[in-house]
Amino acid sequence: MQSKAKTVKQYMDSIPADRREVMKKLRSLIVKNLPKGFEEVMQYGMIGYVVPHKLYPKGYHVNPKEPLPFICLASQKNHIALYHMMVYQGALHDWFVDEWSKVSERKLDMGKSCIRFKNPTEIPFTLIGKLVSKIKPEQWIEAYEKSLKRK
Repeated sequence: MQSKAKTVKQYMDSIPADRREVMKKLRSLIVKNLPKGFEEVMQYGMIGYVVPHKLYPKGYHVNPKEPLPFICLASQKNHIALYHMMVYQGALHDWFVDEWSKVSERKLDMGKSCIRFKNPTEIPFTLIGKLVSKIKPEQWIEAYEKSLKRK
């Protein structure tokens, strides 16, 4: 469910009251733990954390006018979604799946780069904070460039 909000504040104000506090907590956690260099924007109808053009002038290959997306946070119809562009493969994926099993009895509901939280009261906030802190903009740019060469 894509929002038409133009600002993060508008987006947060539009979220149903029963999710707003959880979304505020997740947003605050991301802002606190995300390495320096990423910027918060509205992108694709979600709150986005991107590599700005000043760090990566090429932008997103699908639309170079857009900054390179890294993490998005969204209140969807049936869940809260955290989209993390590096969590679906390699060592970061393995670390996250292992850590998830240590902090949650729930099965991990994860697709390609999307972690879904159907019950907001069971979000492992500390683990999410650790996850968003692990990749610096330079590391994401390097991984992104490698992925483009494989295509």
